This record gives sequence, structure tokens and C-alpha cells, in this order.
Amino acid sequence: MDTGQNPDESQQKTIPPSTASAYLDPQYWNERFSKEEHYEWLKDYSHFRHLILVHAHRNCSVLELGCGNSQLCEELYKDGINDITCIDLSAVAVEKMQKRLLSKGLKEIKVLEADMLELPFDNESFDAVIEKGTMDVLFVDSGDPWNPRPETVDKVMAMLKGVHRVLKSDGIFISITFGQPHFRRPLFDSPEFSWSVEWTTFGDGFHYFFYVLKKGKRLSYGKASSKRIETPPICLFQEELDNEDYIFRTNIDEMNC
Repeated sequence: MDTGQNPDESQQKTIPPSTASAYLDPQYWNERFSKEEHYEWLKDYSHFRHLILVHAHRNCSVLELGCGNSQLCEELYKDGINDITCIDLSAVAVEKMQKRLLSKGLKEIKVLEADMLELPFDNESFDAVIEKGTMDVLFVDSGDPWNPRPETVDKVMAMLKGVHRVLKSDGIFISITFGQPHFRRPLFDSPEFSWSVEWTTFGDGFHYFFYVLKKGKRLSYGKASSKRIETPPICLFQEELDNEDYIFRTNIDEMNC
């Protein structure tokens, strides 16, 4: 069963845009965040906590990409991970997140306005980088999923290069996403990256993918090191078909046909 907490009322009332292309518009996000207090893409922390805690530990320094109004950073903090930096491109999201965290006494969590395609951090700054649904936005209007448009690939590679750069030599990148391995692996396995690639899934009727990229663990230069990891399933009740995750994925699939 889930944690027993009632979903946030504002999350229940969230109405997705008419087309997925709206997700590419920064103004859409500013307007949405100005009205919406909380929304969790790809399920909340309770659904993948067992996967996160295998890799993220108390002494980790963590960077969260595209925090929006998620409670992920708060849940990580409750699990003893206190060195957390969150970024988002939306100034509205950043301001509201800062106020929310301060109201809860979580002064140690840093929230910054920043672009994940141009990370403003020094090399090897973090033990872990986490994104949950943020990279999926880059694939809106990407064309053929087997052969994405060059501009899509450029943006995704800019993000991945930045993540690889800011990770410490033995750091990990956790990507929680709709993206299936046959679409994500060609990008993750690019020869310029030194990480290995593992993945598993979570969810019941509607599965999400949980990737773990371990920097410095590639088998050899230029040779991919990818595998699926098996984890015990967690049975959680999910209302999958009428939420925005499903609509978002369906709209992207239709746009990319």
C-alpha cells in the first residue's frame, strides 16, 4: 500500500495542457507553478524509495534537476540525505520551493534558478545527480523515437555531458523516466561517457524506468556496459490511466509518430 497520505488537493486539480508542445514553453511552466502547489511526475518517492536508497547514502551530495514543485528533495532529506541542491529553469518554481522549504525549517536544501543544459557548477561537484521526468520534456516533438531530430539529440547530449562533468569520479546519475532502454541506451552509451548503464522498472500496470549510470564503471573506453537489474516488485495501488503522466506520454507518442 501507499504511505497513507492523502494526495495534495492542488495535485488532484491539475489540468494538463491540450497538447504536449506546451511543455516546451517556459511561460506555461511559470503560469502553472504560480497556481499549483504540488505535483509528482512518475509517482511519488514511496514508489521508488527502495531503489534510490541502494545508491544514495547519508553523506551524498545530491543535485536534483528540474525540481518543479515536487517533494522529492524533502523525502530525501527525511532519509538523512542533507546535502541537496535543487535547480529549475522556472523562477516561479524556485521562489515557491525556497519559501516552502524555509516554512518547514529545511534551510540546508539549496534551490537555484538554473538551466540543466548549462549547469553552473564546478567539475566533480556531486556524488549523485537525480532527474525525475525532466529529461522527458526534451523529447517533446522529437520526431521518430528511433531517430530523434538532431536538435533533440543536441539538447539531450548537452544535458548528459553536463551531468557527467559535475559528477565526482565515482558518482552516479539516476534517471527516472518514461523512456524505454532501446530509446535511451544509444544516448547513455555514447563513447564519450565513462559510466556504466543499469536499469530496472517500477509501477504496476504502467511501468516507469529507473536508470543508474555509474561514472568510471564502463568496461572499457568506447565499449558500452549496459544491463538490466532485477529488484523485488513493490505492489502499490495506482490510478494510472487518468493521470497526467499517462496523458503526457500518449501525447508525445502521437507527436512522434
